[in-house]
Amino acid sequence: MTSTPDFAAYIAGLPRILAGAAALFRDAGGRVLLVEPNYREGWALPGGTIESDDDETPRQGARRETLEEIGLDRTLGRLLAVDWVHGAGRPPLVAYLYDGGVLTEDELKAIRLQEEELLSWRLVPREELPDHLPGALGRRVLASLDALEDGTGPVELENGHRAA
Repeated sequence: MTSTPDFAAYIAGLPRILAGAAALFRDAGGRVLLVEPNYREGWALPGGTIESDDDETPRQGARRETLEEIGLDRTLGRLLAVDWVHGAGRPPLVAYLYDGGVLTEDELKAIRLQEEELLSWRLVPREELPDHLPGALGRRVLASLDALEDGTGPVELENGHRAA
């Protein structure tokens, strides 16, 4: 099917929505792996924008970003959460969060940061996550940890809060 000018104009006029994907990695003690970006304040999870020009899926995007950012290429586990994040002076974001699993000591030692984007990494216990991940991201991570713990999920969220 060829694209008619009317259809192209219709598509161009649709609302813009961003999509991102990340992985939730833990160590044997249950601490969460966070990365410190150099392009903004605060901490994040390994992940980033899904490459729509390459027809990348959210899962593929999370795996690619993990490889790029921390040098770890590993099959990701189940989808833990989908979060509709709006506000913050940008188009809405659909954020996918996958279970990255438990990293071994050897995997932790092998982490190599993408110097163009990241300053450092650290392992953070659950009770300290709100200090490092405020707002929707922090709530998303805590909801995902709950889903891992009780075997539920994926969790549908809106700005990090469970959807009604």
